[in-house]
Amino acid sequence: MQQSNLRNIAIIAHVDHGKTTLVDELLKQSGTFRKNEAVAERVMDSNDLERERGITILSKNTAIHYEGVKINIVDTPGHADFGGEVERIMMMVDGVLLLVDAFEGCMPQTRFVLKKALGLGKKAIVVVNKIDRSGARPAEVVDEALDLFIELGADEDQLEFPVIYASARDGYASPDPDATEGDMRPLLDAILREIEPPSGDPDEPLQLLISSLEYDDYVGRIGVGRVERGCVKRNQTALLCNENAPEGVDVRVSRLYQFEGLNRAEAQEAAPGDIVCVSGIEGINIGDTLCDPEHPEPLPFIQIDEPTISMQFLVNDSPFAGREGKYVTSRNLRDRLFKEVQTNVSMRVEETGTTDAFKVSGRGELHLSILIETMRRQGYELQVSRPKVITKTVNGKLCEPMELLIVEVPEQYVGAVIERIGARKGELESMGARDGGATHLEFSVPSRGLIGYRSQFLTDTNGNGIMNQLFAGYEPWKGDMPARERGSIVAHEAGEATAYGLFNAQERGRLFLGPGAPVYTGMVCGESARGEDMVINVCKKKQLTNTRAAGSDDALRLTPPTILSLEQCMEFIRDDELLEVTPKSLRLRKRELNKEQRMKAASRR
Repeated sequence: MQQSNLRNIAIIAHVDHGKTTLVDELLKQSGTFRKNEAVAERVMDSNDLERERGITILSKNTAIHYEGVKINIVDTPGHADFGGEVERIMMMVDGVLLLVDAFEGCMPQTRFVLKKALGLGKKAIVVVNKIDRSGARPAEVVDEALDLFIELGADEDQLEFPVIYASARDGYASPDPDATEGDMRPLLDAILREIEPPSGDPDEPLQLLISSLEYDDYVGRIGVGRVERGCVKRNQTALLCNENAPEGVDVRVSRLYQFEGLNRAEAQEAAPGDIVCVSGIEGINIGDTLCDPEHPEPLPFIQIDEPTISMQFLVNDSPFAGREGKYVTSRNLRDRLFKEVQTNVSMRVEETGTTDAFKVSGRGELHLSILIETMRRQGYELQVSRPKVITKTVNGKLCEPMELLIVEVPEQYVGAVIERIGARKGELESMGARDGGATHLEFSVPSRGLIGYRSQFLTDTNGNGIMNQLFAGYEPWKGDMPARERGSIVAHEAGEATAYGLFNAQERGRLFLGPGAPVYTGMVCGESARGEDMVINVCKKKQLTNTRAAGSDDALRLTPPTILSLEQCMEFIRDDELLEVTPKSLRLRKRELNKEQRMKAASRR
């Protein structure tokens, strides 16, 4: 039995191809907002970090009404590090809008998200976005999309995909690639025409698969999922179970919600195909199924790809510990990390041999840095180690994660990029020219070779390059790799950095702090010009004498310090260093603060 007045779709694409902007226009043109209502741009990106970085981190649900049909829409992340978000919401939808930039074409994450959708048998509508962009090549991009569908093993029905050309920014869509005006009706019509309505028998026993979790300060944990079979009603009794615990536990659905626009609206019941929120169920988790108590039949949950990079999260034990943060103890840190894995399905947290350190594994540096940044904004103090790749043993061989690295750079920088990637054990797989003089390069490179490479890449290309990466499986270990070539400038004593002390230090390398900055013994204050660490007294004051020489009081000229971002700090630190993270500061430090102890440890190694 089909629900003809309902459609469930997800919008999938590579990062920055315009998913969230497209949802904005669909919400506006469907009448979801009042005409006089002030609406922020990229309204679906509700998280502060999402707005600052211009990326979607968490999948979001919304719903619009068009021609008497309710369309549930899920806006998904476009960055490979948040692929776990994309994988699990695929279980809630019947079709996808595959958004492709009319200039950039099919990119790494396009391949990743489409592979997941096709593998689950989802029907796709290809939306070629940004057709108003200078250099747009919509016809070529459609051919690229077709090649990608064939390469990923799409069946005949999936290969007959409809194509809509759009400019989400200007608010129009059309089957004609030369269109320059209009509205979003052609896209909405295609959704109603091409995406199958959900089916299910409302009279059969209940099955509701939980694919996402939300939190509310008043009602606690809220499970988001799709009714696969039967009906769910407010205040009804159900069995909460999963494949690992099919016997389950009896629970009561105290509140039931459906999505209306950007809000959750209370509902009395929901039929097969409806995407709903349920609250009042303690212990509900992603992958759980709500069943009829007489028919415990848990649904299988999608296999989420494993993490590839890990870091140690440690309690802050620096001399400045507890000065700036609200949550500083190991218990605070432990509770927050284990709370994260309840909703972040592609992240892992493991306890170590000590209560002060935890091993946190994720999909990539960005995946982990978003967690660190979120925690510091919530008032946590912690320390993190250098990211390391997670290895596996396959058929007796040590294997490491590999990445498909796709780079577009102006022609004059191609040599520098190839040389740098080659030193990091990367192999050039393909090379081609793009319109406008850019060169398209594809490399197979170990994941550890890309740790710390992004800032180097921007330097090598003067900020003119674009790089994207995608996990490409495991291959045998590629051997030793060159580490950071230069050492660190390390503070000799605690105090405040002085202009005189920094003036003497800046001749030895690049500084990360300015005059007046508080420092402690063993804190990293800059990058040395040599290969080894240098211990320098940056707090040194000029000695006053009763004789004055000509020019002795001239102002000291200091080079402005380099202020590193969180990601740059994570890339910079070595194995013997840590990054201290507080709500107000990012400080680099040596694991062993005492110089003599560091020298003894180095001699033992």
